[in-house]
Amino acid sequence: MEILITTPSFGQQSREPWRALENQGFTVRRPVKAHPLSAADLAEEIGGADAVIVGLDAVEASVFAAAPNLKVVAKHGVGVDNVDCAAAAAAGVRVVNAPGSNSSAVADLTLGLMLALARQLIPAHLSTQAGGWDRFTGVELTGRTLGLVGFGRIGQAVARRARAFDMKVVAYDPYLPAEIFSQLDAVQVGLEECVASADFLSLHMPGTPGGAPLLDAAALSAMKQGAFLINAARGGLVDENALATRLHTGDLGGAALDAFSVEPLRERSAVRTAPNVILTPHIGAFTDQANATMGVMVVEDVARVLRNEEPINSVA
Repeated sequence: MEILITTPSFGQQSREPWRALENQGFTVRRPVKAHPLSAADLAEEIGGADAVIVGLDAVEASVFAAAPNLKVVAKHGVGVDNVDCAAAAAAGVRVVNAPGSNSSAVADLTLGLMLALARQLIPAHLSTQAGGWDRFTGVELTGRTLGLVGFGRIGQAVARRARAFDMKVVAYDPYLPAEIFSQLDAVQVGLEECVASADFLSLHMPGTPGGAPLLDAAALSAMKQGAFLINAARGGLVDENALATRLHTGDLGGAALDAFSVEPLRERSAVRTAPNVILTPHIGAFTDQANATMGVMVVEDVARVLRNEEPINSVA
């Protein structure tokens, strides 16, 4: 069985995923072109592969049409918004992912970004490194309201960490029963209240390809004066131009972004030159433990599908 692995992060920080591949006896092939692949490039690379492990590549109907042997697409991660699951089902191809594999990693990064914003750690570091000895006044997390847009595995992990800082947690998620919120001492609210009441607003929803940003100009205008925004989910959730405007006017206290509408971040992106912003290159899942868990999970599910068994983490 031949597996095409397009994402460079597979087994990047751990040998465990590679050992899992060796134990299954798979033949592994890497693409010629750089990640992420367009649908046209992936269709050209797919060849006779029985399985493909993807990152942010565009897996569209044209890819399935070009892949006569393809039986399973595995997302090396959680969100499958870059995979046309309906086209996969029509082609008889299973789609699997690795839910929960990066929850702790992304939650840790989210708290780190919150603290960096609250205490101005980046400008303080740069100032001191440049020979300065300025004072940077920050805000405390204690007593502040954290609004979580999305309360799945990652949102819940962030809530547990935030409670240790004595923050009040409000959360919006239309797909979960009320008891999930109460179990984590979070107040269930609607989206508008979550946005308007938060001192720190953190996004943990999946993206919708081609859809309008969840936080458009109107939603950003509804945020508290001086509030902070953290997005370690999907870039398409935020209107980046409107966000940059709110930062330039000083209406928002700051923003930390680990995901962008176009990646890599474009040189002309409005958020690149906005004040009080922290930008990281989509590193939420990049820890040793997450890398090991994620890789092994997708390899094992690929093996199940290729043995005509039911995968554990089936998306489609």
